[in-house]
Formats: sequence, C-alpha cells, structure tokens
Amino acid sequence: MAKAKTAAKVKKTFPEWLRSRDGQKVLVMVAFMIVPLVLLFVFTYLPFGQMFGFSFYNMKYIGARKFVGLKNYMKVFSRKDCFGALKLSLYYMLGSVVQLAIALYLATILSFKVKGGDIFKGFMFFPFLINGIAIGFIFKFFYTRGFVFDTVLQWCGFELDNLPYWLRDQKINNFSLVGTSVWRYFGQNMVLFIGAIMSVDSELYEAATLDGANRLAQFRYIILPSIKTIVTLNVILSITGSLSAFEPPYVITDGANGTGTYFVVMHEIAHTQQKVGLASAMAIVLLIIILVVTLLQKLFFKYVFKSGEDEDPKAALKRERALARLARRNGTVRGGR
Repeated sequence: MAKAKTAAKVKKTFPEWLRSRDGQKVLVMVAFMIVPLVLLFVFTYLPFGQMFGFSFYNMKYIGARKFVGLKNYMKVFSRKDCFGALKLSLYYMLGSVVQLAIALYLATILSFKVKGGDIFKGFMFFPFLINGIAIGFIFKFFYTRGFVFDTVLQWCGFELDNLPYWLRDQKINNFSLVGTSVWRYFGQNMVLFIGAIMSVDSELYEAATLDGANRLAQFRYIILPSIKTIVTLNVILSITGSLSAFEPPYVITDGANGTGTYFVVMHEIAHTQQKVGLASAMAIVLLIIILVVTLLQKLFFKYVFKSGEDEDPKAALKRERALARLARRNGTVRGGR
C-alpha cells in the first residue's frame, strides 16, 4: 500500500506538480529571484556595458561614431579640466574626515543618557532628509555677499569689507562648499554610529566604571573595537561620496571660479559639449578610482583593527584593568618610599 502511494507521487506530471503546494513555493521563489535580477540587468548592467562601449568612440548623442580606441582615456589624464577636477576631491575627502570625527564625537555623547538628546538627534539628522537641490539653494543665499553668514559675522564684530567673498575667492570657496556637504551628511553618520554604540553590552561600561576607567578609556577599549565595522562602512561611504560630489558645486556655483568637481565637468562635457565618448571614459576612470580607494581603505582598516580582531572588548578591558592595577601598585610603592 505504501509503495503504491510512493509510486503515485513519483508519477506526478509537471503541470500537476506546478499546481501543488511545493510547486507553488518554488514558483514564488523563482519569480522573486528573477524579477529583481532582470530589473538589475536592464537598468544597471546593460547601460553600464553600453557606456563602456561608448568610451572607445568619438561620438555625440545623435550622429556618426568614430572608433578612437584609448584616446578618450588618454584625454581624461591630459586635459586640465578633467584631471584637474580630481584634485578638488581632496577638499571633500578632508571634509569627510571632519564630518566623521564630528559624527563619532556626538554619537559617543548621545549614546548615553543626555537631557534633550532625542530632540538633538532629530535636529542633526534633519538636514539629511532635505533634497540636495534645496540645500544648494539654501546655501547659495547663505553665502551670498551681505546675506545670512555675513550678517551673523557682523553681529560677532567683523566688518563686511574685511570679509571674503565666500563663493568667489578661490582660496576659500571650495571650503565653503565642503562645509555644505559636512552639514548635510554628518547627521546620517551620527545615527549609524549611535545605533552601533547602543548595541554594545552595557555591562562592559559598568565594569569599566567600577575599575575607574574614564570616558576616553571606555571609548578606546570598548566602543571603538565594537563598532569597527560601522566605522569602516562610514569611512568608505564618505570617501567614495567625496569623489562623486556634484550637487553643492553644481547648484551653488555652477562649477565657476574653480569649484567644478569631476562630476560637474563630466556633466558639462556630456550634455553641453556632447562629447559622449569622453564623458563615458571619465565615468569608467572614476569607477576604477573608487574601486581602488575602497580596496585600500579595507586593507588599511584591516591593519588598524588587526589587534581588535584577535580579542573581544572584554579581553581588552581586562588588560586595561591589569595595567591600571599595576600603575596604582607602582604609585603606592613609590609613595611608601
């Protein structure tokens, strides 16, 4: 009887199996897997492949194409407006370091009980929710001569004639634009840091406090090793984002007075000059640079947190306790002498 039932199950046709519960499960799983992959291929990988092919041609959006090989890639490094725009990424990289330092400092403070901390978190995170174009227009008027920033500085005792032109002076205009990016994105980094810090076991803080460890020691031996993954992620996102800065210089200055970043120059070459092949080559070069920078960052943080990978925060805290006891013991011996 059991053999007959087994044989009946085996003899199910494909349409019957497809209508069964098991077949429906497999069908749903395959559908949910295929649809995202098809959309990803159609809207990401296929356009990228076409752009890679365009980078070997001298072409416009409409018209004949001429195969030029690697000449477009050579122009990226020979033209001053293309390669020179990459130097501006150093300003935004410096700004990303300041941005992460501020975010980590505030996150460390707000992770503990602070009066009005939730309201402060909301205010700091709010700029990230604003559209980048809107932020550009806000800071365009903020930095305009005689407007908000100059007025505030005059309240502090500065004279308007002694203040620089924040968007014209090439010694300071890129720092002004970087400040806009820092203001917008450090709240996002802060929230990510807070989420990681709050996941640390509270017993570690209690044990460290009982042993006399100050906040700096707790940050060094408990917080930082525990959130190293989020630190690495935030640094990678910030550095790669600094290489592709577009909205602040495009909206606020339109790339004038030496503020045109790599993306702004690429936009002008592609849409104004209609040199699609050269713009495609610039995009490929930027992708390679981002991949290399990301790899170097991962190797760097792997080396920096190498000691932290060998032991957990509890082991590091125990080592710190032993050092503290040894220091107190030496102090007592010297005092007795």
